[in-house]
Amino acid sequence: MGDLTDWLNRARRGDMAAADHAFAEVYGELKRIAQRSLGQQGPATLSATALVHEAILKLLPDASRPLSDRQHFFRLAAKAMRQIIIDEARRRSAEKRGGDVIRTDLSGAVGLAGETRVSDLLAIDQALNRLEARDGQLAHIVEAHFFAGLSFEEIATDLGISDRSVRRDWDTARAFLLRDLGAAAP
Repeated sequence: MGDLTDWLNRARRGDMAAADHAFAEVYGELKRIAQRSLGQQGPATLSATALVHEAILKLLPDASRPLSDRQHFFRLAAKAMRQIIIDEARRRSAEKRGGDVIRTDLSGAVGLAGETRVSDLLAIDQALNRLEARDGQLAHIVEAHFFAGLSFEEIATDLGISDRSVRRDWDTARAFLLRDLGAAAP
């Protein structure tokens, strides 16, 4: 197990010095992921810095499941960022202030209109949950690419499969989401 994984696991058990060290080591990469993610679909009220800090706060206290490696941490970070973005979209939707437009890269990939509303983002989240119940790897690929902004090459490295396999799985997941979202449309 690598040094980062050790620092992260110690931080999750409450070691504040380990938390500071781990945070310093992963902050730049998490910030890059957050900027890409928010550039694709994030609410305007959520900054990349806030997203990173909220994701860290969500991840560090959970010592119940130790991290196995660096990729495991970044998979959990992508999931945490997804949850934070969806929670922010729900909050904004509940406010009903008319500022509920969220840009999304998945809109073009899945075939939605150019600008996706909060309700569309929430529908995507629900469809992704249904996909995860059927095939966790397909859901992870969508989550990593759409919510964390990772490239297919980065996802392939993370999963230990070929870039071609990731692209094939992306196409399968995209077809599932298109069908699911189409069935959910009024």
